[in-house]
Amino acid sequence: MQQYSSLPDQNSQIDATPKLLTTNQQLRAQVWLERSLNHLQSRLNDCLLSACKTVPQAEAAQAEVFQTVVNEINTAVDSSNLALTGSAVGIALFEPQETVATVCYVSPSPSANSQALFLEVLTAEKKLLLRLQEVIKVEDLQQLENQQPPSAWPLADDSGSVMGWLIIADRESLIESLAQLRSELMARSAKYCTTALAQLRQWQQRYELLSSSNQELQHTNQLKNQFLANTSHEIRTPLSSIILSSNLLLAPGYEPTRERQQEYLNIIQSSGKHLLALINDILDLSKIEANQMDVQWETIDVALLCSNVLALVKEKAANKGLRLCVEIDPDITTLVADSLRLKQMLLNLLFNALKFTSKGSVVLEVAPKGEFVHFTVWDTGTGISQEDQAQLFQPYFQIAKAVADGVEGTGLGLAVTRKLAEIHGGSVKVESKLDHGSRFTLVLPLKQEAGVGGDEGVREANSSSFLPFTPSSCVDILLVEDDFANAHLMQIFLRKLGYQVTWVKNAAQMWQTLTQLDPAVILMDVYLADGNGLELVQQLRENRQYGAIPIIIQTAMAMKGDREICLATGVNDYISKPIDLPLLASLVAKYSKAPTLVDGESKD
Repeated sequence: MQQYSSLPDQNSQIDATPKLLTTNQQLRAQVWLERSLNHLQSRLNDCLLSACKTVPQAEAAQAEVFQTVVNEINTAVDSSNLALTGSAVGIALFEPQETVATVCYVSPSPSANSQALFLEVLTAEKKLLLRLQEVIKVEDLQQLENQQPPSAWPLADDSGSVMGWLIIADRESLIESLAQLRSELMARSAKYCTTALAQLRQWQQRYELLSSSNQELQHTNQLKNQFLANTSHEIRTPLSSIILSSNLLLAPGYEPTRERQQEYLNIIQSSGKHLLALINDILDLSKIEANQMDVQWETIDVALLCSNVLALVKEKAANKGLRLCVEIDPDITTLVADSLRLKQMLLNLLFNALKFTSKGSVVLEVAPKGEFVHFTVWDTGTGISQEDQAQLFQPYFQIAKAVADGVEGTGLGLAVTRKLAEIHGGSVKVESKLDHGSRFTLVLPLKQEAGVGGDEGVREANSSSFLPFTPSSCVDILLVEDDFANAHLMQIFLRKLGYQVTWVKNAAQMWQTLTQLDPAVILMDVYLADGNGLELVQQLRENRQYGAIPIIIQTAMAMKGDREICLATGVNDYISKPIDLPLLASLVAKYSKAPTLVDGESKD
């Protein structure tokens, strides 16, 4: 009896063998599944990396992802160890608005003539072919997706949008365990595929965004280079006139007549004003774009303003033999605007018209239109193409033909004009046809509401209304200026008016001079070799002996807020460089208590 006592143990060991074998098969199947998926993930990563290294073409990159998925799954299921042979894989894609899908990818033989495999839907009577360009109804694919085990898996993104189906077909039916294993492979492969496509789309979107940004940067860089070239030409032309004229005046042995000297001096002054206008255009555009442009509203006599504007351009029109005239509707008498900026806008339009007109007329028309007034400048010039009109108001843009013909300009005038018009609550319109002239219309409201156009600025006095009057007695002026040329010319000008001017070029000399001089006014520059003029002003104001002396800052600080910064230090007034000499005379007279003539009347 005892010899059989070990049978149950032996039977237990025999019974345990199938369980062990089953476990090994499951492990092998699990290893196969994970290895296949890892390999698929690796190949998809290679596809994405390849797309990132090259300029991504959306269709080609997606095609590579789809074909990779098909090929890798086909390789995985072609496993004799697991008895998964005899399968083929395909992907059918469809457009969102369509009810059918087309088989676009098939493996192992991706050709239209590849051997067809059948997919069974619901019943044996209905068969579907899996081969390239085969059309399958979406409802049939949904049936394949819902059957057990499934034969189709949707390729859907996170939003649930389906772009197609991953399909598998067999010549022979699989046992249930293998069908479930393969279903897991297909489901996870479909998820990997959609994840890869989503990453690819994100990369393509980033690339397109960067590409767009790069194009904008290249365009900006091109405009910058064009602007620098144009500005260089604009600066060098008047500078050349200034240097040549001054060289002639200084040339040894050359003694020009008084009339010729006057001609050279006029050229120097005109060229200097041209340079100043160029700088002002650049500064104005910078101020406007930074929302720092100040305006001062006032009631303007339209006829008088237009007359003044035309007086500034009539010489240029006469030199080109052009007819220049103004037509003002009698119903328009006044409007509320910033007179300085309105002149600037009209001058920009008139100078442009004169530049592009070689014969005929340039006309300024002013007419009311409801609550607005239209200032229209039209000409009989070359006209502007529709393509150029689309870019006409962009900063630094210039018409290619104008550049080729050597027409002067920086491409800033019209950009500044439009922005100034918008500050006024108006606009600028253009109508033009090649070889038929152009019409630029400045539209402005007749009235301005309080606060329109930004903070009201404090404008420097109009130099044309201040005429200096020679002081009745000598008045001491202390000029603190580090630039010899500026100091020398200001000395000459003020001494011609009867002032006694003492010039010092730094802070140390100023303090030393003040121990010996009691000036009526101090003209203070800001940037000195041994100090800052604004800090010197504060030190003077804190000094009981000098605290009451009027101080006028004369400086190249001319940006938004510079005037306010200077006044906040305790100065009495401010004048920007280049110095407007009549304005300088008026301010010196005002603070030294000397009389001036304003509009022909003596004022103390």
